[in-house]
Amino acid sequence: MLRPFLRVLACALLGCSVATLYAGQTSRRYPSGGAAPSSERALTLAQSGRCKEALPLLKRARPQTADKDLKRRIGFAGVRCGMFTDQPDVAQDFLVFLNREFPHDPEVLYLSVHTYSDLSSRAAADLATTAPKSAQGHELHAETLETQEKWDEAAKEYRLVLEQNPRLPGIHFRLGRLLLSKTNPSPSDAEQARKEMQEELEIDPTNAGAEYVLGELAKQNQQWDEAVQHFSRAAKLDASFGDAFVGWGGSLVSLKKFSDAIPLLETAVKLQSGNPAAHYLLAIAYARTGRKEDGDREFAVQKQLTQKGAAGEGDSASPSSPNPN
Repeated sequence: MLRPFLRVLACALLGCSVATLYAGQTSRRYPSGGAAPSSERALTLAQSGRCKEALPLLKRARPQTADKDLKRRIGFAGVRCGMFTDQPDVAQDFLVFLNREFPHDPEVLYLSVHTYSDLSSRAAADLATTAPKSAQGHELHAETLETQEKWDEAAKEYRLVLEQNPRLPGIHFRLGRLLLSKTNPSPSDAEQARKEMQEELEIDPTNAGAEYVLGELAKQNQQWDEAVQHFSRAAKLDASFGDAFVGWGGSLVSLKKFSDAIPLLETAVKLQSGNPAAHYLLAIAYARTGRKEDGDREFAVQKQLTQKGAAGEGDSASPSSPNPN
């Protein structure tokens, strides 16, 4: 019989579903430790494919079982039988149980990946079959095209969504993002993306992502005051949006408003401690306000992070940031 890691490898190559991936899981023999006959009967039924009979027994056996190995077998059998009998809620319940009882267990995590992937695939297939021309059907198709980097085809699908629901939140944002996702977006692409973000904000004024993109576009054109307006709105809409604080503080540094930039960049490094650009900008702000020791400390952190390659986006941001000298 294949060992567990060989089973995982084989199924990864062959594209097994959850139902087949752990079809033999319940046949693995562990010391029973005096397991109750009902537990063993439930596992035997599950192993033989009699899942409808097994599930009620597995549910009852789960809270009554103290043996860890037996719990694993019950959990795996429950997930498999839940998926096999088309009861995703039952499968998820057993999956939650496994993750609670065996946190960070590689095999449990692997099963989680495949279970949720199967559930996603089933829902996508149902949507494609029952309502392919719906706004949601076009949106899902567009998302799939995005993952394939088929930007123009995805944009067409999003346009079809807007034909059905012109004020559906998020669609203009995605259209703008598509334009900026191209390898070398042209100035006209950037201008169209800006318009899409503005339209998104007319529909959903709380979209922090749209404000952030508008801030980035303004920053690229060195329109610092406009950049400050958009980055600040993004940060106020989402207090955990670290990149927005970096953009806001960095724009103020470019405007030489170093004192105003410091609290924003201090927030940025708390939210993104591994972002070299945030530390770099904070170091500049400290240095320019006479806080030399604080500035040296932040420069040292930035240098260390850059050397480790902790944040590639910070590496590209630093050269375009103001020179501390």
